[in-house]
Amino acid sequence: MAADVPACGVHSSSDGRRGGLPTTDRVVFQQPRPVPLVREIIQGENQQMQQLRIALLYGGRSGEHEISIRSARSIHKTLLEKHSMYPIFIDKQGFWWRVPDRDQLPVNNTGLTERVCIYPGFQAPTLFSNQSQLRIDLVFPVLHGTHGEDGIIQGVLESAGIPYVGANVAASAAGMDKVIMKALFVQEGLPVAPYVWFYRSRWRTGQQKCIDLIEGKLPYPVFVKPANLGSSVGISKVHDRLELGPALDEAARYDSKLVVEQGINAREIECSVLGNETADASLPGEIVPKREFYDYAAKYIENTTELHVPAKLNPEQVKTVQDLSIRAFQAVGCSGMGRVDLLMDRESQKFYLNEINTIPGFTNISMYPKLWEVSGLPFAELLDRLLELALQRFRDQLENVTSYEAIQNP
Repeated sequence: MAADVPACGVHSSSDGRRGGLPTTDRVVFQQPRPVPLVREIIQGENQQMQQLRIALLYGGRSGEHEISIRSARSIHKTLLEKHSMYPIFIDKQGFWWRVPDRDQLPVNNTGLTERVCIYPGFQAPTLFSNQSQLRIDLVFPVLHGTHGEDGIIQGVLESAGIPYVGANVAASAAGMDKVIMKALFVQEGLPVAPYVWFYRSRWRTGQQKCIDLIEGKLPYPVFVKPANLGSSVGISKVHDRLELGPALDEAARYDSKLVVEQGINAREIECSVLGNETADASLPGEIVPKREFYDYAAKYIENTTELHVPAKLNPEQVKTVQDLSIRAFQAVGCSGMGRVDLLMDRESQKFYLNEINTIPGFTNISMYPKLWEVSGLPFAELLDRLLELALQRFRDQLENVTSYEAIQNP
């Protein structure tokens, strides 16, 4: 295990402003010796990655907070066998807490005393607290939904120069916002079911106009969704006008953008994608919910949903799903991982892209790792591959020139 660098005293910056955490104990910003930003991955087909210091971010300010905890526990347990793990719990108010070494990650901040933060511009990947400076190699964010999967945490890590697993800022934001995501799919000529969208403010000030827009373009049934959320939170299947208003009100609780999609009598197909600029797709899987659709209860509360891994598709259909999934992954500029959800019309057999998840679930029932397992990539090897891809992308970023003067005066 890597040792922490202890903090001591109070720092005043050169312009007289005091730095540090909002506590009485503050961190000294000692100028560190120049060090590599990340330790290099050992190359070679038969060689293993050396031990890394990994900060695991989980919890978060999201409606998917509880799912994040379940995913993080699976990842932490596996990575702990090879690497030095530093779990960081983010509570529902957005505060970061360092978790002492333990077998089970806590579900709240009870008993946690060490607050953690990041300072942009530090010379090496470092987390700060009122007790220590913690040197790390990279961050594994396991934060589903808003304030984690939407580019916000990615921007924080980018500003601090810290490598991290998964999609970058732009791809995370595009993959989270169903309106932007669908626009990118359409731009690339990918099949998307008919839909309309509008802002929450438009719904609240002109409900009849919104209803007329929906009914003028889409026959019932329709699905009403908040544009920025996952795990089926805030989603309703609407069969008639009587159900439409309450469904839009429910979606409006979670986001300022509302999306209404054409309901399709379809099979729900999912495919896992892994890579950076070039990517691979797993065998597809199929979700067969016992409820009317795959809502939050079907995913995480009830134990009645069937998972067909792999899906019962012919070879041509498998190839189509894999091709569409990789193209969707590339359309939003993803890197690392992505789970692509598709709909297969039962009558026409046509596939439609539903959405992409840039931080898919890693629970014991999650399709992303299950699909790679059946495709020949075990869970531990999948996580190692994600770490490699994160450092690979970071090394590629270091090649970028960030100063115009550097070009003029090499």
